[in-house]
Parts: sequence; structure tokens; C-alpha cells
Amino acid sequence: MSAVRFTRSLPLLASLLLAACATGPRGLQIDDSFSSFNQDSRAQLLVLHYTVGNFESSLKTLTQPNPGGGEVSAHYLVRDEPVRIYRLVDESRRAWHAGVSRWKSWGNLNAASIGIEIVNPGRVDTPDGPRYAPFPQAQIDEVIRLCQDIVARHRIRPDRILGHSDVQPLSKQDPGPAFPWKQLWAAGLIPWPDEALAESLRPFYEQGLPDAAWFQQKLAQHGFGLTQSGLWDTETRKVLAAFQMKYRPARYDGEADAETAALLDVITRREGFRMKDGSLPR
Repeated sequence: MSAVRFTRSLPLLASLLLAACATGPRGLQIDDSFSSFNQDSRAQLLVLHYTVGNFESSLKTLTQPNPGGGEVSAHYLVRDEPVRIYRLVDESRRAWHAGVSRWKSWGNLNAASIGIEIVNPGRVDTPDGPRYAPFPQAQIDEVIRLCQDIVARHRIRPDRILGHSDVQPLSKQDPGPAFPWKQLWAAGLIPWPDEALAESLRPFYEQGLPDAAWFQQKLAQHGFGLTQSGLWDTETRKVLAAFQMKYRPARYDGEADAETAALLDVITRREGFRMKDGSLPR
């Protein structure tokens, strides 16, 4: 290379070197020209909630300081009327939505999850007694689209799309028994227990139910955090109710029965917990 050509190349070389560097904190020059293959998203789970309030009260709770402490937030708020998605916290930052939570090997899920709050009053009193308010179909459609977008970008596994009641079952019920989890299965987002297999196993459990230790072991294998006491204690009944609320919402009293035992048996079998297309979620 001639001296003239080399001299003319110097500005281009310098610009390439500068392009690879970024100015970091306190004026540090950080070189971004290399990237490791060994990485993934900090967001490993997606947690769905309902707000227990209307849009205005929900927005205030999720965005304003609480004079009494205990502030909460979420990455997204999905309005009911009109249906609209609001981003309240950037996905790169931690939102305070999951509280003291646990799922499988994770604890305090705020640091590893994205939270979606869905405007819904939750449990309401009616002339026929208390019930859980339904979700408008247009709102559910938007929630599904939002979940699909988040999952595609962060590669969140299907078995890590959860409800608040999954990760905090002793004190939370949301998104509640009226939330149509099976629509998320139909949309290819989450796995679902093989209902035909569960029905075939039900007569076996009608002959005699397993003990509390069996139910506790199956619930823990599925992902719930609970004490393996071997007793039918309050904790076990609340966790069992959370499981029923999601997979058997017609009855979620926290009492052991043959149908619940069959569902737990199936959902903890590798071949019994599948996606809509028949594939395994793991």
C-alpha cells in the first residue's frame, strides 16, 4: 500500500474504531465490537394480574407514590374500555408487581419477570352472591397479542407464563377463575394438561385419594413453592385452590378430590402437559 493510500485510509480506520466504542459512565470508552453468544434475556417469566379496580384507580395505583408505602407497578396495563395497552415501566427495568413470590427455582420474581396488569374488578358482590367479574373478549385478545409479542422478543418459555396466584398463592387470587387461560393455550402460548388422559385416570383416584404428602409433592413438582409438611394445612389448601382456579375453575375450594388428583398426575407427566400443536413446552 502506498503512503498516499495509507494516509487516506486513516480517517476511515479511525471512524470504524470510534464506532465500536461507546462513551460509558464518567466518560469511559467502552468497546462494543464484540458480543458473547452465551447470554439470554433477563426476563425469564411473564406474570399476569388483575387490578381490582377501574382504569383510573388502577393507573393511579401503578404510577403514583403511595403515602403509606408499599408502592406497586407493572410493565404494562391493559385497559378494558376502551381496550388499550399502556407501557408503564420499560422492560429493561424492574417493575414491582410480584411481591414475595416463588416459582420452581426462582424467588422474588420481580427481578426476572415482566408483569402485565389487566383492568378488572376481580371478585364482586352480586344478587346471586360473590363472583369473579368476566374479562371482555376484546381485552383478552389484546392481552394475547401483547403476550405473543413479549414472548417472541424475550423467548420466554410457555411453562413460564404464569398468574399472580401461581407465584404468590397464599395471598393472591389474580387473574382469577374467570380468566380464560385455555384461550392462551389455543393461541399457542401455554401448555395445558391432557384432559382426556386426566378423565381416564379419574376413576382410579375415585377409588381412593393419595395423602397430603402426594399432593404437596405434585404441586411442588409443577412449580409451586410450598412446605412439604405431609399435613392438610392451610398453606396446602391455598396452593391447591390456586391450582384448581387455573385448571379446574368450576370448583376451587382447595379440597382434594379425584378430578384434581388426576389433573395433577397428568400435568406432572412429561407427555401429559403439552402445547396446542402437541409439542412439549420444555
